[in-house]
This record gives sequence, C-alpha cells and structure tokens, in this order.
Amino acid sequence: MLPGAGQAMMMRQTLEGGLGVARATIVGNAVGLLLWSLSAAAGLSTLLLTNPGVYTVVRIAGGVVLVVLGINTLRAGRAGPTPPGRDGPRGGSWGAFGTGLATNLGNPKAGVFAVSVLPQFVTAHGSAFASIALLGAVWAFVNACWYLLFTWGVSRGRALMTRPAVQRGLRVVTGLVLLALGTAVAAGV
Repeated sequence: MLPGAGQAMMMRQTLEGGLGVARATIVGNAVGLLLWSLSAAAGLSTLLLTNPGVYTVVRIAGGVVLVVLGINTLRAGRAGPTPPGRDGPRGGSWGAFGTGLATNLGNPKAGVFAVSVLPQFVTAHGSAFASIALLGAVWAFVNACWYLLFTWGVSRGRALMTRPAVQRGLRVVTGLVLLALGTAVAAGV
C-alpha cells in the first residue's frame, strides 16, 4: 500500500479509463503478486541468494519494464488527452490487465517482499510451497481490496482530473516516476 509504481499506474488507469479499466489493471496486478509468490515458493529466494548474477538479471529486467512503461506514459502525455468516445488505454481490458501485470512484475518492492518476507512465515506443518502460495493469495487479495478502494476514491475526482492540462501533467509525472524507479532498479540503487 506504499506509494510507488503500482499506485501511480492505478491512478493513471482510473483517470484515463474509468473503473472498468482500473479493475482489469487490478486483476493483472494481483496475478503478478501470485506469480511472485509462486516463484518464491518454488525456490526463487534460494536461487537469488546463491547466485548474485541471477539477481542482477532479475533486477535489471524489472528496471527495464518500469522504464518502458514510463516511456509509454510520457509518449501518451505528448499525444494529449484521451479522445472523446475512447474509454481508456489501447487494448481494452486485456491491455489494462497486461499493464497491471507488467507493472507488478517490474516492481522491485513486490519481488523483494515475495522472496524475503513470505518464506519467513512458512508453517512448520505441511508443505512449504502450499504455505507460501496461500500467503501469496492472501497478499494478492488484500492488495486488490486496497486498490479497489483507492481507484474508487480516484474515480470520484475524475471529472476534475480529466481536464486535458491535468491529464498531460499526470502522464508526465507518472512517466517520470516510472522512469526514475526503473533506472534506480536497473542501476541497483
């Protein structure tokens, strides 16, 4: 629930496409959390700890994803406001789902949480894989609930925020945040 790439993307998706687009983005984000959790359960934590080169590749790939999302957001900002009659980003629900998934998989906070925090709560009884997978499902559910509430709140102010100058400014700010985060992640900062 900390501010970052995910919240910036949810705000942008809600303001440009409305709650339908935001919900598809939330589903993509939740699937990303589940993938991070299943990766941690399958041993990604161990792989990253024993092989720093793999960690570097994962870190750089996440940074590149965020930079690409930032560049695409800045390009959309130069294009101007969303045209009338077109509800939200290109690609419809699948495009919004992909945006949520890519933003989450490129988010270093999600990856670090999955591989470092979730394994600490594995139960002594039963399968470690099942335990981490269940914790990941709870994490995805809580996160989705938060984003549903957050995007609902953002949608309430959508009329003000959909003015062309405000949209352009939000795209520029969101794009710059994604670029900065992506560059920091790729550089290991």
